[in-house]
Amino acid sequence: MAEQQSKDEKTEQPTPKKREDARKKGQVARSQELNSVFIILTGVMALMFFHTHLISGFSEAFHYNFSQFNVDLTTTKFNELFIANGKILISLIAPIILLLGLVGILINVAQVGIGLSPEAISPKFDKLNIFQGLKRLFSMKTLFNLIRDCIKISIIAYVAYLTYKSEMVNYVPLADQELGQILSFMAQVSIKIVLRASAVLLLLAILDYAYQKYDFEKNLKMTKQEVKDELKQHEGDPMIKMRIRRIQREMARARMLQEVEKADVVVTNPTHIAVALKYDSETMPAPTVVAKGQRLIAERIKEIAQNAGVPIIENKPLAQALFKSVEVGMAIPAKLFKAVAEMLAYVYKLKGKI
Repeated sequence: MAEQQSKDEKTEQPTPKKREDARKKGQVARSQELNSVFIILTGVMALMFFHTHLISGFSEAFHYNFSQFNVDLTTTKFNELFIANGKILISLIAPIILLLGLVGILINVAQVGIGLSPEAISPKFDKLNIFQGLKRLFSMKTLFNLIRDCIKISIIAYVAYLTYKSEMVNYVPLADQELGQILSFMAQVSIKIVLRASAVLLLLAILDYAYQKYDFEKNLKMTKQEVKDELKQHEGDPMIKMRIRRIQREMARARMLQEVEKADVVVTNPTHIAVALKYDSETMPAPTVVAKGQRLIAERIKEIAQNAGVPIIENKPLAQALFKSVEVGMAIPAKLFKAVAEMLAYVYKLKGKI
């Protein structure tokens, strides 16, 4: 039982393929809190920067609309007023909307990088399942998020209350001030509350992102069996690969043994090693090893050579040197030229080639 539990524990770091598959599904470490706080801060900064332009624009719009009260309001005139006010509204808020959209995109890119995930936005009909929805609604994760949000709201409310309380001494003089001064004071206090609340939100968002990162990495971990299965799927079953290599070796050995019949001589050890040599002065710069082997393979080489009438010569030092230093298909090294030449001269003499 303990061994089975140990196998099921996710103790291994996720593989690159696991991360890539998760990203395709839209599963990334991302904090929605960071998006919210940066959009809020950007909105406040934009209002502070564009407030003169906004006030001037809305003031002109009000004056224009009030000036039209003495005009008969026909359908055509109403359409003109609607279009004119729409243009004014768009010209005033379009820069802010575009800025907020750009900031939202940049924050997402900073968190998860650039990439499209069609699978994440594709419709999932299992989400229409009421029972699954209730299960998610009353899950531990939902409870944790509820508690987290309540704590967050409480902290922000407390910061706003402290900011409001610190301005209490300035409320009494408002009774003697004009409406414009009162509105200006209220705007200043509101901005101060929003900035302080945003600072708290930023700190909470950073902590939330760190938690999301930790939780994402934890959920992405794999069991040892999953790592083995993925490796097997990616690189192929080791048993199949071993069989393929064995078949390849057998095919290479069969091709090698076919070349023994074309050899000029076979050098032996005499029983443990056999090396077949071939030399063609027109196509080869030096004698070449066309086959070699030990024990059973050596016996097979000698058997094929004997049946094909290829001379078999016992030369222990030369056989060992050729077997150790020359691979099949390679020419012999210069240090063995003399010994091989003497042997080939002897073989050619026997065959009547010299």
